Amino acid sequence: MDIFSFGVHFTDEECCRLHFKEQRDKEGVVCHSCGSIDHYWLKNKWSYQCKSCKARMSLRSGTIMESSKLSFMSWYKTIFLLSTTKKGFSSKEIQRQLGLKRYEPVWAMVHKLRKAMGQRDDRYTLEGMIEMDEGYFTIEASQNDHQTQKAGRGSKTKSNVMVLAESTVLEDIKTGKVERHCRYFKAKVLVNHEADEINNTLKSAIGDEHIIIFSDQSTSYVDIADYVELHITEKSSEKTTKETLKWVHIAISNAKRNFVGTYHKIKKKYLQLYLNEFVYKLNRRYFGDKLFDRLVIASITASGH
Repeated sequence: MDIFSFGVHFTDEECCRLHFKEQRDKEGVVCHSCGSIDHYWLKNKWSYQCKSCKARMSLRSGTIMESSKLSFMSWYKTIFLLSTTKKGFSSKEIQRQLGLKRYEPVWAMVHKLRKAMGQRDDRYTLEGMIEMDEGYFTIEASQNDHQTQKAGRGSKTKSNVMVLAESTVLEDIKTGKVERHCRYFKAKVLVNHEADEINNTLKSAIGDEHIIIFSDQSTSYVDIADYVELHITEKSSEKTTKETLKWVHIAISNAKRNFVGTYHKIKKKYLQLYLNEFVYKLNRRYFGDKLFDRLVIASITASGH
């Protein structure tokens, strides 16, 4: 959806509300009191009323918009901005685009949308052949730390992130050339470098199908073979980066470049939210103008708390 299409479809607050209601009705409304899925729509109240217990729910209730005082139009414009480009928008830039005076509500709205993206992607697991590696992302730290800390494990200026890519090896029958085709990604901030943290993060990311993991020979990966059908390791090298773990390193490189070019500084406790947005859009890179509606649905089905 381009800006002209957005302007035609969403001319005012009521248009945004009606679209949100249409999408929410498709997903289904569940009563927060008794769990019933049968409701009346009270048009004059812009609310649902449960047919069983008569409890009322606002259009925003149970969605990430529930506690927000920002208009539906503000939310929709923000969803449009986040879904219309591969690169991200800082909350400050979105505040400027919306023409709003206060920064805090915009910051909260954008992070709620990023949380919704992460929750949506958490519904899905990776299958088949999976590339796995870790990337070190620059985070906010003191000037002294940036001057004295070395990059890599243990640095206060870096946060360790596990990145997984569901890739398939394709071989050209005529030429014999082997390439890797990639489908979906996951990226999770690691609390530490211990094997248990690696194992738990991996288990939550993969399905129950027969999994083959490709990785380097990190000592943190010693137990991975216990959770998958096959674990293939290679010594870290330029060839490993460009061939065996190609898609993982493309994702890490693109994410870092995206963050540096868009955001001033990222605090460690919010890094996962920025990764959520990057991976959500990467996994839907072929959705085109459907991405807008998908993000609206994600905002409806995600937990707001």
